[in-house]
Parts: sequence; C-alpha cells; structure tokens
Amino acid sequence: MTDTAFATGTGTARAAEEASSRELSAAEGRFAEAALDAHKRRGLQLAVRARWIALPIVAVFIVFLNPVWSVLYYHGLLALLCLNGWFISRAGKVGKSRLELFLIFLDLAVMTFALVVPNPFDAREIPAAMHYRFDNFQYFFIILAAGTMAYSWRTVIAIGTWTAMMWLSALGLVWWFSSPVPGLTEAVGAALGFEPELAQFFDPNSFVVKLRVQEALVFILVAVTLGFSVRRFNGLLRSNASLERERANLSRYFSPNVVEQLSQNDEPLKQVRSENVAVLFIDIIGFTRLSAGMDPHAVIDLLREFHGRMEREVFRHHGTLDKYLGDGLMATFGTPVAGKQDATNALACAHAMRASLARWNRDRAKQGKPEIRAGIGIHYGEALLGDIGANRLEYAVLGMTVNIAARLENLTRRLQASIVVSETMAAQVKIELAGLDLLDGAARHPDQEVRGLDRPMTVLAWA
Repeated sequence: MTDTAFATGTGTARAAEEASSRELSAAEGRFAEAALDAHKRRGLQLAVRARWIALPIVAVFIVFLNPVWSVLYYHGLLALLCLNGWFISRAGKVGKSRLELFLIFLDLAVMTFALVVPNPFDAREIPAAMHYRFDNFQYFFIILAAGTMAYSWRTVIAIGTWTAMMWLSALGLVWWFSSPVPGLTEAVGAALGFEPELAQFFDPNSFVVKLRVQEALVFILVAVTLGFSVRRFNGLLRSNASLERERANLSRYFSPNVVEQLSQNDEPLKQVRSENVAVLFIDIIGFTRLSAGMDPHAVIDLLREFHGRMEREVFRHHGTLDKYLGDGLMATFGTPVAGKQDATNALACAHAMRASLARWNRDRAKQGKPEIRAGIGIHYGEALLGDIGANRLEYAVLGMTVNIAARLENLTRRLQASIVVSETMAAQVKIELAGLDLLDGAARHPDQEVRGLDRPMTVLAWA
C-alpha cells in the first residue's frame, strides 16, 4: 500500500469516526433538548399555578392592609397579571422566544405601574414618594421566584435587570413630574429638627433614593444568584437526560429488571466470566422464498413487526436481546446476571413466541397474507460473557452453547418442529421446578446429529 493510499484510508476512517461522533452528539443534543422542553412545559404550568395561588393571597392581604373600596383597582391589576401569566405559559418554549420575552417584560411593567402610580380611585392625598416607602418592592420577588421554575438562567437574570431598571426609571419619572405635598416636609423638620438625617428619612416627600438603589441592587444580586442556580440545575437536567437516554438504549436490549440492575452498578459488564445461560435462536422459515416477490419496504415492515413481537416476549420473560440476525434474533437468559429459573424463562419465552406467531398469522390470514413460520432452538450450558471490542464495545455471549442453540434452530426444519431444545436444557427446567408443565407435549428425538459435536444428542421438539 502506498503512503498516499494509506493516508487516504486513514483520513476516510477519521472522517467516518468524526461523523459518527457528530451524529451521537446531535442525538444526545436532541434528547437533552426534549428533556429541557418537557421540563419547561412542566415549569410553566407550575409557575402559572403558583401565580394563581400567590396573587389571590396578595389580593386578600392588601384588603387586610387597606380595607377600602378603592383597593379593587389593585385587584384588577392582579387579575391582569394572572391573565398574562397564562399567556406566558402558552408562548413559552425552549430557546429564544421574542413573544415570551415581551410578555415577561409586560409583566414587570404592569407590576411597576401598580406599585408606583397612585390609585386613581383613592381620594386620599398621599405624597408620590410614599408609594416607594410602603416596601411594595418585595412583591417583585414573587415574579422572580416563579420565573426560576420555567425560564432559562439568562431570562432569570434579565428579569432582575429589567426590574431594577424599571424601578429606578419610575423613580426618576415620579421625582421629576410629581410635586411635594406642602407643609409635610416643614412639619417633620420642626418635629425632628434636632436630627437632620432622621428628619430627611421620615419626610413623606422624600424618596430616600439610597434605599431605592439598595432595593434594586439587592434584587439584581438575588436574580444573578438564582440565575446561576437555574443554570446549574439545567446542567444536571442535561446530564440526567443523557443517563435516561443511555437507560433507554439499554432497554432496547435488556429486560426492565436487568436495566435496573445495570443502572445501579458501576461497569457491571466489564468482568469476563463463564456462566451457565440459556441461549435461544429464532428464525423465519423460508424467508428468502417469502420475500422474493415482495416490495422492499414491505419486507422491512414485515421484519419490524416480527422482531417487535419476538423481542416483546424476550423482555417479558426476563431475557436479553443479544442481536438481530436478519430475519431472526438471538436472545439469552441469565445475562448479564444469572437468575433462579433462566432455563424455564427461555422455554416459556419460546412457547409465548409460538403463541404470538399464531395470533399474528390469524390476523394475516384475514388480510390475505401468507403464513409466517419460525423455528426456535434453545440450549442451556456454559458460555463466556463479557465485553468485546476496543473503542466500540459490545456485550457478547460466546462458546459452544451458542453454537449448539443455533444448530438446534436449524434442526427444526428436519424435524418439522417449531421448537427444539436440548435434553440438557430440559433437564435444567426440571431442576428449576418452576415450569415442569412447559415440557408437556414434547416429542423426544434421540441420536440427532448436530454439526460441531462429536457425538449425537437427544433433543425434545414441539410441532
């Protein structure tokens, strides 16, 4: 091989590896994005419910603070905030949404207006500066707290920044356009003239600007802190989404109880070991002839339905899907963790597969489709278990037990049977005592030649 050819081959392999890595990253990104989207949807629903609970409580509380009819004006503004919260929940999505940001901005604007602008239905003459002295700013924390349930960390920080800007901007506008109530400043000065700073603090016409700036600064700091907490939580959510994706991939090969065991152990498949397992092969009989005149898409649909039905029975009987083999599959029982009735589960799975095929063939007959016949072979014995491969690992079950099970599946053609199991397998079912009735109806066939074995073996078969 020339240096150029070697470089070309290496470059092609590297490009293929990078493309595979990009596809994997994209798949993980899509899975994480879906998890974030689901989290945001739930968060928005919780935020709306929290708002619909908190704001009515505030409505009752302000009546307690100010039991006059004019307080209904604020009830109307609170109702508007509840309605806007519902609109935000409808417009919210993962990623940038200008409509969502506009509604959040509108939320804060309505809140600022309600807390700063005097109630037009209130006949009392209260200095405009006093609206900043009632500690109403703390109600903004309700909006901020609800925002952490649904918004991104950037949006949470934006809520803090926008709130501070609106609050201080409103302060500037009110200070510029409002007129102090005559006589109040002078009265307080006369009463507290001995302490000018105290008189200024208690002056009803004073906005106490330093405190207003302090409120805005503290709010921004809290928003930034909560924003980074949300960011950290989203990182944990992405990590959890990745783990759930791995768990979902495991569930394609292992039964749910095995997935649970794998998820609770560190590298449980790394250790190579010998174990007694039951190995099952199933294959469609005459598939080449069956698919010869079929549309390729119909062939794929047929295989998908067949594999779906068969793998369902494997998982239902606590087996592991080892691999698909074109028009068949290989399953193991007792991997990656041995059970107390692996042979029984394997034989029960075979009978369930046969029953599932019978039901499927009844449906196919109604549609005028040909019958699907399959052969199943099972053997029980020692096999080598462990990961194989270097960069791309595959959990493998190797050894003569696997080969014998494959040969028994081929033997179904010669014996005109749907299920063929070794006598060793049947003996193990008897030892386990859990499914002796599964052996009923079997025909015993001694002295069967099995390729790869020096001596003939006895098998049991079901038609």
